[in-house]
Formats: sequence, structure tokens, C-alpha cells
Amino acid sequence: MKPGNWRKAWWLSILLIFVSACSGALDRLFPGKQIEDIYRPPSLGASSTPAQSPPAALPGTPTSATIITPTPACVNNLLFLEDLTVPDGSLVLPGAQIDKRWGIENSGTCNWDQGFSLKLVAGPEMGARVKQALYPARSGTRATIRIVFSAPQEPGTYRSAWQAFSPNDQAFGDPIFIEVVVGTTEDG
Repeated sequence: MKPGNWRKAWWLSILLIFVSACSGALDRLFPGKQIEDIYRPPSLGASSTPAQSPPAALPGTPTSATIITPTPACVNNLLFLEDLTVPDGSLVLPGAQIDKRWGIENSGTCNWDQGFSLKLVAGPEMGARVKQALYPARSGTRATIRIVFSAPQEPGTYRSAWQAFSPNDQAFGDPIFIEVVVGTTEDG
């Protein structure tokens, strides 16, 4: 054997011993795995290696299929549709009971429950409570709001404005009104 070949054989033997020692260490660290299962060199083209499924998620751990999105807050709105009784400018007798009804729509995305109210925002209360329960209505439905008033004793024109309020006391939607003229048939 030539002296140069002897050195090559010696290094090759050392390399084989090293590789077999490493292989044993890898078997102990990764039992049942081949070296190519642990290390894959990067490729520039399509991979011929089959895709592996991701490890199973622990219970209660979000996965890529779990999308957590906050629930958006609903939006309150009231749309005035029409006066159902007592048109604006109606003549009423002093002290008369006035049964006022408005057609409205819950045009928001929130359902109205017992936390919603209708409050006097301008003008006289004309014998009505200044805070009324707002008719419970689901989003997108029509409803009737009813308040029973008492006409003032003094002749004149009286206008009262009412507004819807959310449970956290935020005004919303169209205001609704009652406007009456208190007098007698002889006044007109």
C-alpha cells in the first residue's frame, strides 16, 4: 500500500467509527427514526418527501382550525314610522285623557328587553311618567309604543319629545313626539 493510500484508509476508518457512534446516539435519542427522518436538507423545487401531519393538539389548546373572534357589539336604533293615534296638532279638551300610539321599528341589531326605556327629553310630561318601559322588540321588528297623557288645563299648544335609551343610558334612534292643542270647540 502506498503511503498516501494508507492515510486515506486510516481517515476513512476513523470516519466510519464516528458515523457508527453517531448513529447509535441518534438511535437512542430518536428510536425508530432514520437520519433522513430527522434532517431534511432544504430544497429549491418540489419536495418528494410526503407531507407529515402536525402533532395532535393538547385538549383546550387552540389549533389552526380554531378561529377566535370577538363578538361584535350590537347597534341600537329606533326608526319612527307613523303616528297611529292623535295626529300632531289635534284639538283636545282641557284635562282630557290622550291615548297616544306611535308605530316604530327596531332597526338596530340589538333586541330590546326590560333594560331599554323611553324618556322625556323635551317639553311637558302631561301627566305621564318621565321614564317609560320601551316595548320589548327583537331586531328588525315593528312595534307600537303607547303612552297615556293628560291634557293640561290651560289652553295652548303643547309638544312633548321622547327618546329611546339603552340599558347603559345612551340615547339612540329617532325621537318621537306628541303635539296637541288644548282648547274647546268654541276656541277654534
